[in-house]
Parts: sequence; C-alpha cells; structure tokens
Amino acid sequence: MASSLYIVNKSGGLIFQRDFGDAARLDTNDTLRLASIWHSLHAISAQLSPRAGCGGIELLAADTFDLHCFQAPTGTKFFITSPPRALGAAPLLRVVYELYADYVLKNPFYEAEMPIRCELFESKLGAAIKGAPV
Repeated sequence: MASSLYIVNKSGGLIFQRDFGDAARLDTNDTLRLASIWHSLHAISAQLSPRAGCGGIELLAADTFDLHCFQAPTGTKFFITSPPRALGAAPLLRVVYELYADYVLKNPFYEAEMPIRCELFESKLGAAIKGAPV
C-alpha cells in the first residue's frame, strides 16, 4: 500500500524516512529536498485556500503515484507515497501518527524535533505497513 513514509518536523526538517516495496529509491539529498519542498507547498496551500481554516494539501494525485499527508496538531507532517488510488492510505497515516505518539514521543530519550531513532517504533511501523495488527 505505501511506497515511502516521511515525517517532517514543524520547521520543515526531515526527521524520519523509510521506503517500503520495490519502488525506485531516492538518494539522501533528493529525500531531504522532497521533504522541504512538500513542507513549503503544504504551508503555501493553507494560506492560499479560499476556505477559512484550511489545513493544507491532504492528497496529491499524479499519474504514477499518490501522496497523502496528515498534519498533527503540533505541526509535524506525516506523508506517504503510494500507488495511484491505493485504498487505506489516509487511515494508515492516522495509525502512523498513533505509533509516533506512543513509541517516539513517550520515549524519554527522544528529543523533540530531532531525527527519530527508535527500534520499537520502526518494528511496529513495519507491521502496520504490512497490514498486520500492531
């Protein structure tokens, strides 16, 4: 279902990225560039929206992939790339956010806004992406 997962802090810095599946992988610089560009586009779209209270782009649909985004109340953005019209991508982002809250934010050794290095989070995330119960 998901090809890649990105977590971007409220300042636009990439704090976590994982690829799933056999899709072409980006190098480190392209990954950082993608996260930064998405952060900026998301912020600009929220400001340009004719609707009051718009939170930004939630889905970017292209011919070869979809990009789904969820912004947490803290400003942290979670986005995944998936095959076009993949079902369950939006609910998966909520699950990823719950895993992030449970295993990263409650980790006493994690510093907010810093890169995520948590084995338990990554193992639970892998299970969630594969569709197994976490």
